Amino acid sequence: MRISGEDFERLFTGFQREAFRLETLDDYTGSSHAESIRAFLAGEPQPEDYNQEWADEVRSNVDSGKRMYRVHILSRPLTPYLRFELGWGYTKNARSGEEFFILDTTEQPNPLEGVPDFWLFDETTTVTMEYGPGGSFIGADSRPIVADYLEYRDVALSHAEPFAAWWERYGSQ
Repeated sequence: MRISGEDFERLFTGFQREAFRLETLDDYTGSSHAESIRAFLAGEPQPEDYNQEWADEVRSNVDSGKRMYRVHILSRPLTPYLRFELGWGYTKNARSGEEFFILDTTEQPNPLEGVPDFWLFDETTTVTMEYGPGGSFIGADSRPIVADYLEYRDVALSHAEPFAAWWERYGSQ
């Protein structure tokens, strides 16, 4: 069932223990600020206020004892968008307390082929995310069956590695 943007946003302040995200696309350009991507790709320094609203939300949740973490399924070489997202977004958000993991399918099959992007809140609420061409966010749907998504999370984590270690090896490629 499609949920409103306001209801989706409330989930980020209303969860009690943890919020998990699975990212499956290699391009979310259509859902990002084109000027930020251009600046990153041009080698400009990251503005101090880049993505600050999200970083503040993460910090507030983490400081109150909640866990926010995600797995991104990807393969190398990284797309220009992924270099941007990981280089600016993940590194900044990690400093705010969000945990990141990479499931690199460059040399292994994707164990979650066909699974959509989703958020899982407190192991009780699942929201799948729909994207159009070029990674444009179309909308979010509440899913009543949480068990499948708990399994997807566990599979993703069992095949992933911490972002910092992965980034140290592959971030400059």
